[in-house]
Formats: sequence, C-alpha cells, structure tokens
Amino acid sequence: MRKPSTRQRMFLSALFVLGLFLGTVLFYGTAFATEGGGGAYPNGAEDFMAGALPPPGTYFLDYVNYYTATSLKDHGGNNLVPKFDLDVVVNVFRLVHVTNCRVLGANWAMHAFLPLARMDVDATMGEDDRTGTGDIIVDPFILGWHFRNFHITTGLDIYLPLGSYDEDRLANTGRNYWTFEPVAGLTYLWDNGFELSGKFMYDFNRENTDTKYRSGQEFHVDYTLGYHVDQNLAVGVGGYCYYQTTDDEVNGEKVGTDGFKGRVMAIGPQAAYQYKNMSFTLKWQKEFEARNRPEGNNFWGKFMYAL
Repeated sequence: MRKPSTRQRMFLSALFVLGLFLGTVLFYGTAFATEGGGGAYPNGAEDFMAGALPPPGTYFLDYVNYYTATSLKDHGGNNLVPKFDLDVVVNVFRLVHVTNCRVLGANWAMHAFLPLARMDVDATMGEDDRTGTGDIIVDPFILGWHFRNFHITTGLDIYLPLGSYDEDRLANTGRNYWTFEPVAGLTYLWDNGFELSGKFMYDFNRENTDTKYRSGQEFHVDYTLGYHVDQNLAVGVGGYCYYQTTDDEVNGEKVGTDGFKGRVMAIGPQAAYQYKNMSFTLKWQKEFEARNRPEGNNFWGKFMYAL
C-alpha cells in the first residue's frame, strides 16, 4: 500500500477531528426532541460510500423505509405514553444530476427528493392515520472531491414545507416548517476493501407558523463500517447517532424543564450489491438510548439506477 500523500493526511486528520467531536458529544451529551418527537431528516438513510459523489451523469434513487416503534421515551428513558404504537412507511424518490463543471477542484451536482408516506399512530390521546406527500428537499449546489482513497461531499439541503399537515392531527406527513441542513459526507476506502463513512448533518429549524412551536437545532450522523468483498458486494454495520443541541420553544419560551431535547442511537447490519448500472442496499437499524423520542426499529431498502 502506498504511503498517503500530504493532502490525504490532511483530510484524514479532518475526518479524525470530526469523529472525535462526535465521540465527545456521545460521551458527554445529556438527555437533551423536536415537535412531534421527530426530525425533518430520516435518520439512517445513507450508508456505503456516503462521501463519494458519483461520476458525472444523472441518477435515479428510490428509498423504501419502514419504521415501527411501541415506546415513546421521556427525558429519563422511561415510557412517556403508556399506550403508544407508531408505524411509518415511506417511499422517497430522489433525482441526482452530477455536472461536468468543476468548482474549487470539485464536481458540482444538484438533487431533489419527493417523499410519499403512510403514517399510523395509536396513543393514549387517540388514534390517527394519514397518507400523503412529505416535505420536498432540494439542494442546487453540491460539491464532491475525490482523492485516491478519500472522498468528501458537501451541500446545503433545504426542506420545503409542502407536505400534508394539519395542527389538529396526530399523524402528519409534513412538518410545516423550513429546515436548512448543512451536510458533509466523508468516506475513506482502504486498498484492502475496508470502508469508513459518515454523513454529518446539522439542522436549523424555523418556526411552525400554525403552532408557534420552534424545534431546536439538531446534530446527527449516518455512519458505516463496511467491507467490500469485491467490486459488486459490500457488507457491514451502520446506523445513526442523533442529538438535539438547543431547546424547543413555544412563543419564544422554553418547552418544559429540559427544552424537550431529544437523542437516539441505532446500529444494525447492512449489505449492498451492484449490478451493471444499478445497485441495491438492504439494512436494519435497531434504536437504543432514546430520550424524548420514539425508540424502535428502522428497515431500509434502496435502489439506484444510473440513467
């Protein structure tokens, strides 16, 4: 194996610092959830090669997600609602276009997401179910750099509050507020096939104008520790870590004594297979250490097709 170049060592150092920051947050973080106990981003969506922007071209992706939970945790990790059952099925269509243009040495790309969701909620305060569109996500300025073993992709995802929403419902497929999410995807792929990837995100949420509720800021990362068996097959473990960093507020006032800050972690097996211009990914993520959020199981299927 060749010795990494100075530039590669610099980026590896940056990756180490980000990992150290994440570890610090996980170790020292207190039980500090957003309105409804969920966030705009579906945690765990990304996995293998999360930091590697594909070559110039147009790509269609389809994410299928089933999330189920039978407990909603409070700030101490106890069941907040005696009777709670949540089932969510989401199909997300994503279109990515990677241009031939170079900006600061990176490929320039853009993407858009259209989610369709089915949500069923059964809780002590009542039952509700809803099928509808979720909030649309766009990012017109994505940059991706490639080095020998290291890849990095950055962007600013914008969540447009166009999904189905009514403040009197228990189940809503939209969140009724804008979210601005800086993103950094990092991947290091060793020559022997081992991979370390992370998609780091930080959410800035605007106020829900119907409820005057402003969800706190959120830091979260999707991670993967993987092994590429050959050019087609990859296996590994992955999941996500989520921490809310600032208080929820209603009419400018802090919610409760702890700001209803949420956290959750998840881990599970995953595998991906590439065939010609297509790839398929399957994964299961088991949640634990939830605070002010549901705690359950996340199941994913992902399909990518290069047009």
